[in-house]
Amino acid sequence: MTNIIYKDESYSIMGACFEVYKEKGSGFLEAVYQECLAIEFRLRGIAFQEQVSLQLAYKGQMLVQTYMPDFLCMDKIVLEIKAIHELVDTHRAQMHNYLKATAYKLGLLVNFGHYPQLEYERIVR
Repeated sequence: MTNIIYKDESYSIMGACFEVYKEKGSGFLEAVYQECLAIEFRLRGIAFQEQVSLQLAYKGQMLVQTYMPDFLCMDKIVLEIKAIHELVDTHRAQMHNYLKATAYKLGLLVNFGHYPQLEYERIVR
């Protein structure tokens, strides 16, 4: 038997994503989906932070460059949204870097640009 990490929390987040996709469909810019998701998260009482600047370090020294995921949800899940034809390995690598930068264990990579249904992946660190 396999334990799914943060099953209930990710189910709640994905429910909000499905609702936004149901209402808006595909074809909008990522910023539209981001704004809609923030509204949906508030309506559902899902705790989130939007576009938090993550500090990076190299060999113990802090970098000027930062990383900015779309959402940090419930202080444990990174949500990165896209509005593109399909997800590719570059997007998966980006999520792995977000997970390293936050020390979170779960990332949700969600693509609103896919048709005819929402495309998503769970990425576990």
